[in-house]
Amino acid sequence: MGTEVLRVAAGHPEFTVVRVFDVDPAAEDRVRAAHPTVAFAREVADVVAAPDVDAVYFATPPAFHAEQVVAAITAGKAVFCEKPLAVDLADGRRMVDAAARHGVAAAVNFALSDRDGVLEVERRLPEVGEVRGVDIRLHFPRWPRQFQSHATWLARGEQGGFVREVLSHFVYLTDRLLGPLTPVDVGVDRPRDDPGASEVAARGFLRAGDVPVHVSAFSGIAAPELYEWVLWGSERSYLLRNWGDLLVSDGGEWTPVALSGPRGSEATRLSHFAAAIAGRHPRELADFPSALRVQEVVESFLA
Repeated sequence: MGTEVLRVAAGHPEFTVVRVFDVDPAAEDRVRAAHPTVAFAREVADVVAAPDVDAVYFATPPAFHAEQVVAAITAGKAVFCEKPLAVDLADGRRMVDAAARHGVAAAVNFALSDRDGVLEVERRLPEVGEVRGVDIRLHFPRWPRQFQSHATWLARGEQGGFVREVLSHFVYLTDRLLGPLTPVDVGVDRPRDDPGASEVAARGFLRAGDVPVHVSAFSGIAAPELYEWVLWGSERSYLLRNWGDLLVSDGGEWTPVALSGPRGSEATRLSHFAAAIAGRHPRELADFPSALRVQEVVESFLA
């Protein structure tokens, strides 16, 4: 994600990338040739203290977030952070408190915050009737996924796993549309031969107010990769599949919903972040308090 957002930000009309730092020097080596005009800092302090820096994007592994993000906020910089907000709940609360105390723009990069299918469901909520429930289903033939294979920390339970990395997006979506989630019965399974590894299964029963929410997720299974979020309504139900495909049912077969406008991407979320820096508060951008609520739910699965 750091590499992708760097690429997008370098070509974005509202941003100029002036400093890059990574806790892993090899990560810098992978992007240095593509960004020859960008200075590579030796310490994160060189970024957050730089007078020509107005905002900092964080894509370090989540155990590093709190210290680095709070330093940037204290220096008066706006912050755009990858999810999860943090691993330790005390760290997440410290980040939220720092952003509120210093009054800077602080946002989290949830991919579904401005996805066109999500915005369409949000517009159509009055047509759903009574909301009867939500289902979240995730399948991963392998974890970490192929494009993440160099990020070895994702395979370990200390700060990785698909509950933090992927389920968090759908917890955010449910929280946004239906309100905060309360875990009722949640948990994960880890490999018997490596209990320190990331989870291989997650199951959960939660409530958003009175609405039941079910989670079923597996990795390392002989099945296609799958991401499904279903909103069950008494009049209409909606299925968001594989991040961008939206389908609707009024009791019959699922039928595709035609979507218009931008799909939602790192580029559009950076535009929303620029608006937040300018003092506006776009709904299409996740804030720190909502990310903390997501973190609290996610960590309840892993506790």
